[in-house]
Amino acid sequence: MTTTLPKRKTLLLNIVFVVVVLGLLLFLWNAPPETTPRMPPDENHQRFFAMDRKEAESFCETCHQPDGISPLSEDHPPTFRCLFCHKLPE
Repeated sequence: MTTTLPKRKTLLLNIVFVVVVLGLLLFLWNAPPETTPRMPPDENHQRFFAMDRKEAESFCETCHQPDGISPLSEDHPPTFRCLFCHKLPE
């Protein structure tokens, strides 16, 4: 024996579902654009393109330390996942 929902309740649940899905789509549509710079495609970074992310990230702090070639700003997040934000160039 199966129990079916009354038509009004089914219609209400469908309307709620559509409103939630539209709300999520609107939220994602209005997301800010990506502003994090990509890894530069220069001579210094070229050798890391062939490596997997974890291996390449192990070399980032060599140059990007307070007294390195290109130090990071004071408010920069932790550097253990550099290529999570700084994607490879397209």
